[in-house]
Amino acid sequence: MKDFPAIAEDLHKGMEALAAGSPGTMTAFSALMAESAGKEGTTLSIKTKELIALAIAISLRCDGCIAHHAHSVLEQGTSRDELIETIGVAILMGGGPSVVYGVEALQAYDQFVSKAAS
Repeated sequence: MKDFPAIAEDLHKGMEALAAGSPGTMTAFSALMAESAGKEGTTLSIKTKELIALAIAISLRCDGCIAHHAHSVLEQGTSRDELIETIGVAILMGGGPSVVYGVEALQAYDQFVSKAAS
């Protein structure tokens, strides 16, 4: 089983290193993240945006994205049932591989819940 809290930590460290080497790119990416998903929209909540991002991460089979967004949906108050429903939509759109990565997204969420409880 993958250690998603460690994957998320490694991703954030890697992004910091990338920002040091390419500050313009990472500043622009950070601004895009903040504008697109990091604030309440006029129609979509941050929680909904993060659930969409997680579903896309599952469909694209991106471990780092799954780790980041699984943690983010937890921080936004997503219930396990909401997460499972989101994974169902990702499976609809991504087929069999999304089943595998959907399982991993659920494991990631559960790991972050356990980490938060300790």
